[in-house]
Amino acid sequence: MVRLPLSPPSSFLRSSRPGHNHVRAFHASLSRKHLVGPPDPVSHLRPVIYDDAPPVRNAANVRHPYSLREFTGDTREYQWKMQRQELDAFNQAFWLDSNTRFYAAKDAVLQSLPEETTPEQREAALSAFYARWVSQERTRQAEYNAEWRKRNWSTILLGARVRYQEFVARAMHPFRRGG
Repeated sequence: MVRLPLSPPSSFLRSSRPGHNHVRAFHASLSRKHLVGPPDPVSHLRPVIYDDAPPVRNAANVRHPYSLREFTGDTREYQWKMQRQELDAFNQAFWLDSNTRFYAAKDAVLQSLPEETTPEQREAALSAFYARWVSQERTRQAEYNAEWRKRNWSTILLGARVRYQEFVARAMHPFRRGG
């Protein structure tokens, strides 16, 4: 934490309440540079581009998919980063498939309506379609939710273990760099 002194040119640091002049803390911790991309046109998910993602390996350079020589540092951190990306891919694949099927079924319902359909009739047809869709997809959605929660908690717990291990390493060796 860096404390910034209160000075006349930095009036934006002063309290907005009259009679309360105190110094606000300026948080200067290391920032992450994870990026969020634009939403996918079908899945509507915004991809995360991680700044600390494991490097993409060329298949020709990898002798065996489970060789520990591929890893640098603790393998748990690598596993956590891979799990995080696998969870994103799982989520993207599910919603891409689900929304593709939904839009195709919705378009089929709309195309089956006669030309002279009123807006109210169109709305009623879409309402009935949506009710059938939700009922039809209930089991698939429940299975996805259960699997996503399981994978998400696994990723969260592994990430917490990695961060705890880093914390312990820093506490045990406070003057060691990179630890």
